[in-house]
Amino acid sequence: MRNMFTKLGILLLLFPLAVQAETELAKLRGMARSELGEEGAKAADFLISYMPVDDQEKLSADLLYSNLSHAMKARGDFPWARELSQELFFNDVVPYAVLDETREDWRPRFYEICSSLVKDCKTASEAAQVLNRDLFNKVNVHYNTGRKKPNQSPSESMASGKATCTGLSIILAYGCRSVGIPARVAGTALWSDKSGNHTWVEIWDGEWKFLGADEYDAKGLNRGWFINRASQARADEWQHAIWASSWKTADAHFPMVWNPKDKTVFAVNVTERYAKEAPADKALELGVRVFQEKDGPRVEAEVAQLDEAGNVISSTFSKAGRADLNDVAVLSLKGKAPWKLRVLSGQERKEILLEKVPEQALDIILKHPEAAAAKIDLTDVIAAWKEEGREEREEELAKKVIQAAGKEMKFLERKFGEAPAEGHALWISMHGGGGAPARVNDGQWQNQIKLYQPKEGYYVAPRAPSDTWNLWHQDHIDALFDRLIANYVICRGVDPNRVYLMGYSAGGDGVYQLAPRMADRFAAAAMMAGHPNETKPDGLRNLPFEIFMGGEDGAYKRNQIAANWKELLAEKQKADPNGYPHRVTIYPGLGHWMERKDAEVLPRMAEKRRAEWPKKVVWLQDDVTHERFYWLGVKFQGEVKGRKLIGEVDGQTIRVTGEDVSGLKFWLSDELLDLDQEVVIELNGKEAFRGIVKHQPAVAAMSLRLRCGMIATGLVVLD
Repeated sequence: MRNMFTKLGILLLLFPLAVQAETELAKLRGMARSELGEEGAKAADFLISYMPVDDQEKLSADLLYSNLSHAMKARGDFPWARELSQELFFNDVVPYAVLDETREDWRPRFYEICSSLVKDCKTASEAAQVLNRDLFNKVNVHYNTGRKKPNQSPSESMASGKATCTGLSIILAYGCRSVGIPARVAGTALWSDKSGNHTWVEIWDGEWKFLGADEYDAKGLNRGWFINRASQARADEWQHAIWASSWKTADAHFPMVWNPKDKTVFAVNVTERYAKEAPADKALELGVRVFQEKDGPRVEAEVAQLDEAGNVISSTFSKAGRADLNDVAVLSLKGKAPWKLRVLSGQERKEILLEKVPEQALDIILKHPEAAAAKIDLTDVIAAWKEEGREEREEELAKKVIQAAGKEMKFLERKFGEAPAEGHALWISMHGGGGAPARVNDGQWQNQIKLYQPKEGYYVAPRAPSDTWNLWHQDHIDALFDRLIANYVICRGVDPNRVYLMGYSAGGDGVYQLAPRMADRFAAAAMMAGHPNETKPDGLRNLPFEIFMGGEDGAYKRNQIAANWKELLAEKQKADPNGYPHRVTIYPGLGHWMERKDAEVLPRMAEKRRAEWPKKVVWLQDDVTHERFYWLGVKFQGEVKGRKLIGEVDGQTIRVTGEDVSGLKFWLSDELLDLDQEVVIELNGKEAFRGIVKHQPAVAAMSLRLRCGMIATGLVVLD
């Protein structure tokens, strides 16, 4: 009986909403019949018939009528619109949305802007070209990965002036529809070469034609940088097919990669118009993007393949400026690997030996950032840090036994290549086993030192101090790894910004656990065939993280959980587009042993450098807690399991949010903000500090001990 009344109560609560929705839709029908004639009434019926349920419940008749009346006005004002069939007009001009963007009353403003732009055009194609050339300048929106979300509405994009391909496509589709040109968004969830997703616009002018949004080409429509990739689309594979949005019901749904579970936007498969069979002798093609520095803008550079004598075999020029991030230059590679590449941009020159064509574009960074010049002399501080206990460190390295946290950790070492100017890399590779006799774990340890071979650096395989199931994520591991890293930095000249973490099986368990809670020590991390247990990925915001798993590795549901983490990391990256760099590779048909295929990750990892001073930090304390994470710290007894803090730097202001923002420390550097200028700290929106933070050698000394190589010179401690 109680359940019956509960259900009745829910129905009574929902009943007014349903009545209100029906009233608004009935009002729209009435307004359309009385004001917009027979065709307007039919258009209203069509619009309502295929409206998402959520829109039916939330949108007002006034908003819907504004959209419909302006669509009908465009129908009469422009010659191409008057010639349209009702089917095309209803489905690709009348609708107030193309995807799942925020609903808004956009047509009046777009009609005002766009009608003046196309007033002298004779055809829909000519008008679409003019809009693509001029509209984005009028609304002051251009390509920028700094946008807040991919599926922005026009007003959301105009608020920041930033949008990526989907947001730009929505603007162009709206612009076309505002002047009676049938328009829809087309796109793919993933190019067949796995180099990313993309969206663009299709317009109707006797047939469907395409154009890249804010990518005007004076030579006409059906042109774009993505033609080659689109030609390799696969109609029978949903994620690799090309889809075009549809208001009315269709056989499939549009691939909204930012919200893959949403199937409310219908789509038709248009792959056939793009795909072409590749010739059998097609050369290997390498996509390249060139950046002046990490996280900086792209630059135009000549990328060339050289022969053994240094002569150019083939070359291309990388894209720069407002080009879509997926708009990559393509270099045709001749011969077999390895390929020698040369990059020239102004006075900058870089040579690369490429052993494998990456699945995605090759990102080339011309110049790694150098440490900002210290405003105080830290020579003596750094020298003292390196000499402090050096004899013990040398002895530990010689005996290959690390001591910390009351434990000993043996390790094996192999050295590869010559050290670059900034110092060697350090590769920490954790063995499998766990929950087994010592001899079993010893065998796994001996195998681990032979498992991977980086091109350069010290490759170290530590032996877990215990033989328990959780051998790599007990609390002593953190202190032992800190000691190991510092020993190699101080005594072996390792670059602290090029320390990499890897692990297989139980060692993979360790990567899952250690990478989020110790992310500020590493440049990149790779998990092989492990299980995360209870850990969460929040701390991976600034750490490139890769997962490798055999598709048949079903023990403890490792394969399923790896797939779940792929979705989890994608969701986090969607919410925070500049964070959570990741890749998940699941090899079909392989079990727990991946036949060394996972070694493909080493060259990618070797290109990464630690984010020493990221502008945003997400810190979730694990069951093993810490007192510092990047530049954010906590006072004694503030190291509480499960405590989460999010810190962001905006100019000279630091903002921290969290349920508990008491007792915080801020380890500051001129690489993070200008310590000669006033610093403001806000906690949950309230100002907690304002002032000049002094450079202090004593702070630098403490900083070096706490976090190897990260030299903070200013410290703020709050109650």
